[in-house]
Amino acid sequence: MKKLLAAGMLMLLSACSSTPDYDYDKSVNFSEYKTFAWFPNASLTKGTANYQISELMERRVQQAVNDELAAKGMQLVDAAQADVLINYHASVETKVDVDTFSSGYSARWDYWGIGYNVQTTTREYEVGTLVLDVIDKESNQLVWRGAKEGRLKKNQSPTEREVVIRESVAEILSHYPPQANQ
Repeated sequence: MKKLLAAGMLMLLSACSSTPDYDYDKSVNFSEYKTFAWFPNASLTKGTANYQISELMERRVQQAVNDELAAKGMQLVDAAQADVLINYHASVETKVDVDTFSSGYSARWDYWGIGYNVQTTTREYEVGTLVLDVIDKESNQLVWRGAKEGRLKKNQSPTEREVVIRESVAEILSHYPPQANQ
């Protein structure tokens, strides 16, 4: 049930989310890529078989990617005519924060006489990660990958979810295509 709930919250990242990470093949001339298509069953590729996102979230992610790439001058076409194929992966992971702090000195009636009051708190939270891949269609090789992770927020409206996804995709694709000095 927890994974199902997390699946509905994919990429509802909070404002304190991480900086996008990216990597690419330096031997590729990205200026040659003018058209793109989606990898068949993009969200169902290896690594995500046990993780499902809703169709609503899939459409939001794909539309955000389509819009960002179009703004960069790329055209969405049928896979047969595409220069590159776009794929994505999504995951949700539970993490734990542990904080230990001293609340000052206290008199203790034991061997040492004076000591620290120490408190430890733990908090579980979920982190969502979205990975976007750009695959050269001719060679079938990964040529660019961008990823972003952040804490998931619960109970967001559909509009809030769309805004967060659009912002996350825009941040990831802000590094595509890579510039010569990157």
